Amino acid sequence: IVVACPGRLEDLIGQGHCTLDDVEITVLDEADHMADLGFLPAVRRILGRTPKRSQRLLFSATLDKAIDTLVKQFLHDPKTHQADPAQSPISTMSHHVLHVDRDNRLPILVDLASAPGRLIVFTRTKHGAKALARQLNKSGVPTVELHGNLGQGARTRNMEAFHSGKASTLVATDIAARGIHVDDVTLVVHADPPVEHKAYLHRSGRTARAGNAGTVVTLMTSEQVRDVRDLTRAAGIKPTTTR
Repeated sequence: IVVACPGRLEDLIGQGHCTLDDVEITVLDEADHMADLGFLPAVRRILGRTPKRSQRLLFSATLDKAIDTLVKQFLHDPKTHQADPAQSPISTMSHHVLHVDRDNRLPILVDLASAPGRLIVFTRTKHGAKALARQLNKSGVPTVELHGNLGQGARTRNMEAFHSGKASTLVATDIAARGIHVDDVTLVVHADPPVEHKAYLHRSGRTARAGNAGTVVTLMTSEQVRDVRDLTRAAGIKPTTTR
């Protein structure tokens, strides 16, 4: 079994350390995200090195047209399996938009983070995540951060603190929007609304998992009204908006 990132795998193949001639099954995880990040050329080269009639599986919480080229080129008589319709927001998840003044964002976040249960707060940038985690800790909310500037040791420690309940709040960039599961996350807050609807769905999907209920709150300033309206419409949800 090989678990790999496309670039590193291609590097090892190029050095002659690895061959894919006998691969029987290839799994492409987060297929749509690979396409969004520009990895498709490398993925196509790698799939092209696996035997033609071997099995290929594409996994994602949101599959869309971006991966149609892979389907046409590499899948024979493909079957689609869906746990939910493509645009179906989970029925146990309630969505809210809070229309706030920029100056009130931090007190509102402190308020939300002080509620019982685990909370994940998403920011757009690594710097924003670091600064917000510091501010929440200063306000008495036990908080850890998760973003690309942290080394693996710090990521592991922070996730363990969040899992164990030592920290009740995780402030994260979109690095945590996919593939991370923590039991009993009752609330997801978009401190910065994401740019596109797939990111909204993936971020929001950290709560209301395995049949549990969950709440998603987006903080929206007056300048963001149009963007958030377009975002929620594209995500197929009708949030309750409160000023």
